[in-house]
Amino acid sequence: MSTLMQRTFITPWLTLAMVLALGACGSPEAPEKTVEPAAQETRRESVKVSLFSWPGYGFWFIAKEKNLVPELDLDIRIIEDPYESFGLMSAGQLDITSSTVEYGPIAVDKNVPVKLVTYTNPSYGTDKIILRPDIATPSALAGKKVAVLEGGLTQIFMGIWLEENGITIDQVEFVNVIMDEAVGAMLSGDVAAGEFWEPFGSKVLAGMPGAQVMATSAEDKWIRTALLGDGMYMTSALLNDRPEAAKLAMKAYFAAVDWWKANPEEGNKIIADAIQFSVQDVAMVIGSDGEIYKGGIWVFDKEEAGRFMGLIPGELPLGMSNGQIVQHWTTTNEWWIKFGQASAMHDWTAGVVSAPLAGVLSDAGLMTEAE
Repeated sequence: MSTLMQRTFITPWLTLAMVLALGACGSPEAPEKTVEPAAQETRRESVKVSLFSWPGYGFWFIAKEKNLVPELDLDIRIIEDPYESFGLMSAGQLDITSSTVEYGPIAVDKNVPVKLVTYTNPSYGTDKIILRPDIATPSALAGKKVAVLEGGLTQIFMGIWLEENGITIDQVEFVNVIMDEAVGAMLSGDVAAGEFWEPFGSKVLAGMPGAQVMATSAEDKWIRTALLGDGMYMTSALLNDRPEAAKLAMKAYFAAVDWWKANPEEGNKIIADAIQFSVQDVAMVIGSDGEIYKGGIWVFDKEEAGRFMGLIPGELPLGMSNGQIVQHWTTTNEWWIKFGQASAMHDWTAGVVSAPLAGVLSDAGLMTEAE
């Protein structure tokens, strides 16, 4: 998708505000109710969060259901197109979104008031490039259609893999589809290849005997770079005007990860119910024991995220480096220039704000002021 989607419509939050406003204009005869100070509820910060229906983002639902941060009210929406979420964030109708971790350079390039605030998980096998049975070699893709989410990591993954196999990105036609539509396009023969994450890749393989898996994110060269993964984004307004709410949201997310690691069976059920996946499909992505899951994703806790973002010392397994976000940013920015999504290289600090995560790490005693 080459341009940021901008949509304006009356939201449930606006409707709620109107109802509250009308309620405030009640009958003048109605006696005022006095609430004793001891009975007043503690003021709760409220944030609006979006995600698309995928298990890797489902920890928000655990945070909400278990009320892991009582000072925070989470208003969670499922929006399948991440660019719609970014558009709503720009319009002030969302505060936070969980999405794939490549949008930062585009946001800076297009002056969109959205910042990456943390990397949340690398893909460790959930992403696959699959060819139709009649496509014997990568070179046979020349002149063919391939399914990706344009402006997303699937397009970069496909672009790198194509070039490694002697096919330039202008030799194929990219078809921009969300994941369930990509499965249909592949099974119907509309596209010759595609990038799929689980459980959608397995659906393609089950429905198309003979289809070939040509690359997966479990391969050393992909997991080392952590190219394929997810992150959390917040609006500049939330970061600048309500920093405490931003920190509470970060705290809630990683509290949910910790809770899930201790209670993976119940946690997977909460996520499955929320996004309407089967528990089996959820486990196919995030695992069922709270550990790093080869074949799915590695769910970062706050310490692992802090190391990836270069905020606290310590190394990461699987060949990743402390502060790897810098190289990740550079790689994605370079590819967005190739794809025409960005016009120039941008310094990573222009699109990354680490304050909410740093605050959570500091409160947990994992980060000193000097760091």
